[in-house]
Amino acid sequence: MNELIQYTSAGNYVIITITNGKANAISHEVIDSLNTSFDNAEKEGKPVILTGQPGIFSAGYDLKSMTQSPESALELVTKGSQLSHRMLSFPYPIIAACSGHAIAKGAFLLLSVDYRIGIEGDFKIGLNEVLIGMTMHNAGIEIAKARLTPVYFERSVSCSEIYSPKDATTAGFLDKIVPEEHLLPTAIKVAEMFSKLNKKAHKETKLKVRKIYLASLLKAIEKDSREGLTPPSK
Repeated sequence: MNELIQYTSAGNYVIITITNGKANAISHEVIDSLNTSFDNAEKEGKPVILTGQPGIFSAGYDLKSMTQSPESALELVTKGSQLSHRMLSFPYPIIAACSGHAIAKGAFLLLSVDYRIGIEGDFKIGLNEVLIGMTMHNAGIEIAKARLTPVYFERSVSCSEIYSPKDATTAGFLDKIVPEEHLLPTAIKVAEMFSKLNKKAHKETKLKVRKIYLASLLKAIEKDSREGLTPPSK
C-alpha cells in the first residue's frame, strides 16, 4: 500500500504488515493507512492477519506527536482508540501475528483482535504508559480490563509490568506462542480455519458478545476527549 503499511491479499485471507521504521511506531499516517487497509479487507470479505517487522510488532505511538503537546497527544491517542474500537467490531476475524516486541499501543493492538500468536524469544510485551509518565487513558483501561486476565490487569495498567511472550500468554496479551519460523504459517492456518466460519453469524455473534464492552469503550473515548491526557515525559 505504501512505505508504512504493506497489504497482501491471498486466497482466503489478507495480510496487513506495519513497516514504519525501527520501532514500527503508530503515527497518524499509520492509523490512516491501517483504516484504509481494513476498508479493503472488509470489501474482500476475508479474515485479516495483522503483523509487524521481524523482531518488532510495534513499540507504540509516535513519540514526536506524543511529546509535542497535550493536544497533539490526545489527538493521536483518540485516533488509536477509535481504531481499536473498529478492530474489535470488525465483521471478519482479525489474527495478530506478533513478530516481536509489543509495547504500549503495540500491546493494545494485541488486545483489539480476535486471536493473538506470538513468538518465542527475548521480547517485551506490555503497557508502559505509567512507567513513562502517562496517566492511563480511560479507553486504555477499558480495553485492558476486557481482555487481560483479572490478576494481571492492575499489574499491567497501574504498575506497567512488562512480560516475556510466555508470561504475556498467561496475562492475556497472547493466545499462544510458536517458534519464529512458524509464526506466519500458524497465522495463515488460523486464518484459513476462520475463513470457514459463516460470515453473517460471526459478525452478529461478535457484536452481541462485545455489545456492552464496545459501548463502554465509546463512552471512555468520549471521556478522554473531555478530560484530556498527560503526555509521556520527554
